[in-house]
Amino acid sequence: MSGANDYAVAVRYLPEAGKLPEVTAKGRGAIAAQILGIAAAYDIPIERDPDLVTILEKLDVGSPIPTVAFAAVAEILAHLYRANAGAQAATGNTLPPAGRP
Repeated sequence: MSGANDYAVAVRYLPEAGKLPEVTAKGRGAIAAQILGIAAAYDIPIERDPDLVTILEKLDVGSPIPTVAFAAVAEILAHLYRANAGAQAATGNTLPPAGRP
């Protein structure tokens, strides 16, 4: 996700691990550009939500998403799962394994 003042926050969710979504990277300026570049290189969707980034940028890397932001993150994840399922159905390809960068 990117937004407020060229800040980027990467979030990972592994439902099979039974954990909440967590912050995996964050940064401003060149670090934000690097996070966005890696996401683009691996075809990881980028959501632009400045309000959510404002909440998430305050968290430490490895921190679970707080309750106040969980609804917004869950909505984004649901959208991404639907998009991935549609792409998989259209191409017949399987999705990449969890845990990619």
